[in-house]
Amino acid sequence: MGYKILAINPGSTSTKIALYDDERPLLEVTLRHKTEEIAQFPDIINQLDWRRGLILTALREKEFDIKQLAAVIGRGGLIRPIPAGVYEVNSRMRYDLRNAQMKHACNLGGLLAAQIAHMAGVKAYIADPPVVDEMDDAARITGMPMCPRKPIFHALNQKATARLHCDRAGLVYEQANLIVAHMGGGISVAAHKQGRIVDVNNALDGDGPFAPDRAGSIPSSELIKVCFSGQYTREELLKFVSSKGGLVAYLGTNSVMEVMGRIAEGDQRAQKVLDAMCYNIAKQIGAMAAALSGRVDGILLTGGIAYNEPVTDYLRDRCGFIAPVTVYPGENELEALVANALVVLRGSVEPKVYA
Repeated sequence: MGYKILAINPGSTSTKIALYDDERPLLEVTLRHKTEEIAQFPDIINQLDWRRGLILTALREKEFDIKQLAAVIGRGGLIRPIPAGVYEVNSRMRYDLRNAQMKHACNLGGLLAAQIAHMAGVKAYIADPPVVDEMDDAARITGMPMCPRKPIFHALNQKATARLHCDRAGLVYEQANLIVAHMGGGISVAAHKQGRIVDVNNALDGDGPFAPDRAGSIPSSELIKVCFSGQYTREELLKFVSSKGGLVAYLGTNSVMEVMGRIAEGDQRAQKVLDAMCYNIAKQIGAMAAALSGRVDGILLTGGIAYNEPVTDYLRDRCGFIAPVTVYPGENELEALVANALVVLRGSVEPKVYA
């Protein structure tokens, strides 16, 4: 009998859960949430009790008693910037998750873990939340002091993919230089320098390549003109940046698979827009190569979009001159959460204190 761990990954329209016995998966469930179900809640934080009930019901249906759990770990939220690592959910973190200025379903991860862990009589953790901040100071400074760069990105999968690659390639993560491109609804491209993410674009808030539903970097003057045109409200423009931009704005869909289908049917505009997105990802990879002074041991492509070979082939052709390109498709976030919980339970790592 090993350590039984429950991992929780809340998204905007789903809650993914996984139950593991050490490294062995016992159960993986994706609880889908319909638009009309989500619409009944005035704010994301109001979904907490509802989602907890869905998780507990799913576990009961599988005849699993939560008293068997050794730990519960949730996806980290948009709390204060912190170094990478595993953190025990404490009262300060719970407060910051409930009152986070940036609203996202990931804020529910630590809260759901804490509530279910309390019921089970065990501890709750998060690991490598989206606000992991290990950036070099030079990467923060922009041409406007009131607008510094802030990292908000796919830290959990970024770190997990980098470590997985090092294990397979015979490298030591703390000694390797890697570029990792996570490509999902948002796209983050990071420079991993000897165990630290020294530079990365803000994948949520208007920085880096445009993505399936995010705008990425935009020419500043043009954006200011649009802001003062009177055609859009503040809320509409913020949605363009974080959820209604990118492929959605051009093609009306955030599905790369759907775009590929249109291209197969001869849609030249879809081909042009997808090529542009890939081109911008390639440019960001080149920028991260410069951040690593050109000393790059590998380029890793991950996230859901990495299942699409035309995209990964494009990036391999564009960026293969920098370093070998390896594809690790999927997000693998539940597995990464479990791995982080295990190193704490086994005493290999001391959980960090959020303060």
